[in-house]
Amino acid sequence: MRLTLWNWIGWCAAVCLTAGPTLAQDPAPAAPPAPYAMTTDLAYRAGDGLDAYAQERCRLDVYHPKGAPGFATVVWFHGGGLTTGERFLPDALREKGVAVVTVNYRLSPTVKVRDCIADAAAAVAWTFQNIENFDGDPDRIFVSGHSAGGYLASMVGLDKSYLAEHDIDANRIAGLIPLSGHTITHFTARGEQGVPGTQAVVDALAPIYHVRNDSPPMLLITGDRDLELLGRYEENAYFWRMAQVVEHPDTEIFELEGCDHGQMMPPSFPLLLRFIERISNEPAEAKTPG
Repeated sequence: MRLTLWNWIGWCAAVCLTAGPTLAQDPAPAAPPAPYAMTTDLAYRAGDGLDAYAQERCRLDVYHPKGAPGFATVVWFHGGGLTTGERFLPDALREKGVAVVTVNYRLSPTVKVRDCIADAAAAVAWTFQNIENFDGDPDRIFVSGHSAGGYLASMVGLDKSYLAEHDIDANRIAGLIPLSGHTITHFTARGEQGVPGTQAVVDALAPIYHVRNDSPPMLLITGDRDLELLGRYEENAYFWRMAQVVEHPDTEIFELEGCDHGQMMPPSFPLLLRFIERISNEPAEAKTPG
């Protein structure tokens, strides 16, 4: 679906008008904001084999509601081409009724792209194993990120081998929400192979290589095809088409017209939250893939 700026403004206005009081009514007193807590700098990898770099980078923060058990969780991976970046909590996900697990991972060229994906999978596994300690629901874990982070989210959810290393079925993920992520092989992985960024590669390091009809629900969002990074919309559109070919039951795509690669992130979050709400409210039998 292609969302123009005016479509986007109209959609937001409709939501606000539907949710707000009428002119004849006094506005209801604002409810006090739910309390939230932030637990920081938790190691998601352990063991004697970790080097100093892994001990430094393989850490995460957990931002979560207090006194509201059973909440959904978004595992969020930062962008930066798999070569730069630091974990951060998106402002648009604050006080929205969901927990956010923000993750650092090792970076290229110190490690290979497969190691970046393995770290992402270890962080998702940690979330499955520990979110109940924060009162979260392990059956409502969504994985997302922007750019390189979106690529990591897709790889962890589609190539089941990475989470299988932690005895977790990737199909337990409630939904995958890559924001402007590669669906072909990431350009940093292509660089490791000596392949230029203008040469498309689809191998085992490409999310589209792992398209299957039993994977978690997916929400693909990109910026404007004419403003995005090279081919980013078209990659995602091809992924969406192949998901239809294999009869995946729940893959959506949105193109945010007028937004470039960075500008597309803020208007993506309402779509992300709406997707989480829809999936969370579906009956259990409707979530069974295949």
